[in-house]
Amino acid sequence: MDIKDLNKSQLLLLAVLLSFITSIATGITTVTLMQQAPVAFTAPINRIIKQTVENIVQTPGETQTIIVKEEDLVVDAIAKNKSSVFAVSREFQNESGVTVQGNFGVGFMVHDTGIIATDAFYVSASDNYTVKSGLGEFKASFIFADKGVSYLKIGERIGEGAPVTTWAVVTSGDMEKIKIGQKILVLGSSISSFIFDGTQDMKISVTKSIAGGLVLNLDGEALGVALYGEGVSFLPIRTINESVTTHLAKP
Repeated sequence: MDIKDLNKSQLLLLAVLLSFITSIATGITTVTLMQQAPVAFTAPINRIIKQTVENIVQTPGETQTIIVKEEDLVVDAIAKNKSSVFAVSREFQNESGVTVQGNFGVGFMVHDTGIIATDAFYVSASDNYTVKSGLGEFKASFIFADKGVSYLKIGERIGEGAPVTTWAVVTSGDMEKIKIGQKILVLGSSISSFIFDGTQDMKISVTKSIAGGLVLNLDGEALGVALYGEGVSFLPIRTINESVTTHLAKP
């Protein structure tokens, strides 16, 4: 068939076909030449391409995909609660009858009046407790215990330093929103983690170093407290808040 016999539609399709074939040939030729060209020639071209792509990505109004790593979430969750967690210790007599300072797990701030929740397995009625965090070291006194948790009230500062007028209270999380497979953190004298299996009554392997530890989700929200000893190893933050509210309401 002679090209003169083609109608407009056929001529248009022929032009598109020739353009497609030409673009493929050009691409193959360009790639071949770039592979064979010296570095001094290709480096400026690659730099121009990179800058062009960056400018396109940074164009206002376009959607960008941000990848958040799990380890970054862990770091942020711990940092968010750093000033709310306290090491708990008190004086006691050792086997030789000498008075020494011993570690009794950790606790965390549950009320802005300076109330700390910790493990009742170690902390009972005594006025000789000391709590310590990045804010400093303070005297603390036992105020009450409920459902395996002891509550201490922070007193005067030990040593030099400005008085603390505002305490960082943990942010309560919602256990109902935790999904199976999500990572749970336990922040104590050491840090541990486990995967949530869907059981609200979580079974945590609690060592002495994390007794009274703050149980967190990856958003840094408090889910409860880790308890040492036999029986219950986890008490939800909802129950802790209810205990504090009930105690403060008493005359």
